[in-house]
Amino acid sequence: MFSSDSSCLSSRGRVSKWFWDSAEEGYRTYHMDEYDEDKNPSGIINLGTSENKLCFDLLSRRLTQNDMLHVEPSLLQYPDWRGHLFLREEVAKFLSFYCKSPAPLKPENVVVLNGCASLFSALATVLCEAGEALLIPTPYYGAITQHVYLYGNVRLAYVYLESEVSGLNTRPFQLTVEKLELALQGVNSEGVKVKGLILINPQNPLGDIYSPEELQEFLGFAMRHQLHVIMDEVYMLSVFEESLGYRSVLSLERLPDPQRTHLMWATSKDFGMSGLRFGILYTENQHVATAVASLCRYHGLSGLVQHQMAQLLRDHDWISQVYLPENHARLKAAHTYVSEELRALGIPFVSRGAGFFIWVDLRKYLRRGTFEEEGLLWRQFLDNKVLLSCGKTFECKEPGWFRVVFSDKENRLRLGMQRVRQVLARQSQVVDEASPCHTQEPSTQPMTCHLALALKSHFLPSLLAV
Repeated sequence: MFSSDSSCLSSRGRVSKWFWDSAEEGYRTYHMDEYDEDKNPSGIINLGTSENKLCFDLLSRRLTQNDMLHVEPSLLQYPDWRGHLFLREEVAKFLSFYCKSPAPLKPENVVVLNGCASLFSALATVLCEAGEALLIPTPYYGAITQHVYLYGNVRLAYVYLESEVSGLNTRPFQLTVEKLELALQGVNSEGVKVKGLILINPQNPLGDIYSPEELQEFLGFAMRHQLHVIMDEVYMLSVFEESLGYRSVLSLERLPDPQRTHLMWATSKDFGMSGLRFGILYTENQHVATAVASLCRYHGLSGLVQHQMAQLLRDHDWISQVYLPENHARLKAAHTYVSEELRALGIPFVSRGAGFFIWVDLRKYLRRGTFEEEGLLWRQFLDNKVLLSCGKTFECKEPGWFRVVFSDKENRLRLGMQRVRQVLARQSQVVDEASPCHTQEPSTQPMTCHLALALKSHFLPSLLAV
C-alpha cells in the first residue's frame, strides 16, 4: 500500500502519510487553485468543505471589540490543562442555556481543547484499547475514521443505513435500535470488542436530527451493552428550521448512563470559526475528563484564545439577538437557493433544515451503480472547477450520493451550481448513450455491519474538514 520512498517513516508514520496522500486530494487541489472573484475567477469553487462563510462581517466586528484585546500574566503561562477556570465556567453557563439543561451544568465537567478532531482522537484513545471499535451509523463524516485511528488504533464498525423508505424506515437513512443491535451482533461475531457508539446530532451529511424519544432509545441501547456514547453536537446552533424542535442530549431530564455519555461541541460550525480551533468536552465521568485533560498538553489552547472564547460565550445578548437570528436567516436563504436549483434539475435530495449541506442523489448520472463510477463523476466536478464530497467518503453503502455545502456567499453559490449543471448536462448525455448498460448495481457490502480497518485501499477522493 505504501510507496518505497516512505521507508524512512515508522509504520505509524506511513499510515499518517497515506491518509494525507490518498484521502485529502480534493482539499489540497482546492487550496492550490482557490477561486477568487478578482485574482483567480477560474479557480475551484468549494462546495465540499463544511464551513460557514456567511457571517464574517458579524464575527469580525464582535471579535475586534475592546473586551477581546486583553493580556495578563496568567494568559501567557501554562494553564490548567482542562482549560482556564474562567473559560470552563463560561462554557458551563453557555451549554446550560443553549442546550436547555434541566439543571445548571458544572465547570468541573468541562475540558477545553483545540477542536473536535482532537477530541475524537483523545476520547478514542482513553476509552478504547488498540484494535477495539466504536459503532457509527453511515453515512457519517468520514474524517472520524482518521481521528480515532491515528493515535488510538481504534476502528469504526459501521451501521449501514439505506435510502429506501420501507419497513422500519419512515424517512431515508433512518437509524433504529434494531439496526444498532444487528450491527453490534455482527461485530461481536468477528471477535472485535465494541466500546462505544458515536452519534452526530444534527447529523452530517444528512442534516437530520434525532428526536428526544430516539435519543433515549439509543442511549438505552448503549446502557444495556455498557457502551460509551460520544455525542457530537457541533451543529446544534445551526438548526435554521425552527419547526424541527432540536433537543440536545444535555436537555434530557434523565440520562440512562451519565457516566458513559460524553458531549462534544465546538465553535467551528455554529460560529464559523473552523480556523480558530476551539472545542469542548462535557462529561460527568471525572476519570474520562482527567485522562482527556492529560492529552491537552498536546491539544491545548493559548491563554489569549481562551480569553476571547470566554468573552464570546458569555455575550448571550449578542449571540441570541444579533448573531443567531441573522445566521439562521442567511443559512435558510442559501439553503432555499440550492434546493430550488436541485429541484429545477429534477434531482432528489435529503435535507431537513440543519447544518450546512444537502445530501444529493446523483445515482441517475452514473453509467453503472458502482463506487468507481461515483469517483469518476467526482473527478468530472473537480475538473470543471467545483469541489463536492462524494458518498464513498461518508461510507454510504449506495453509490451516487454527494454532499453539497450551501453555506457560502451568493456569487460563489451561483457559479458553483452553474458548474455543477454543466457537468450533469454532459454526464446525462453520456448515460443516455450508454442506456442499454445503464444499471444501478447493488453494493456488495453487507446491509447492516462492516468493520472499518481505517486503512482503505478503495477510492477516497475527498475526505474534508468536518
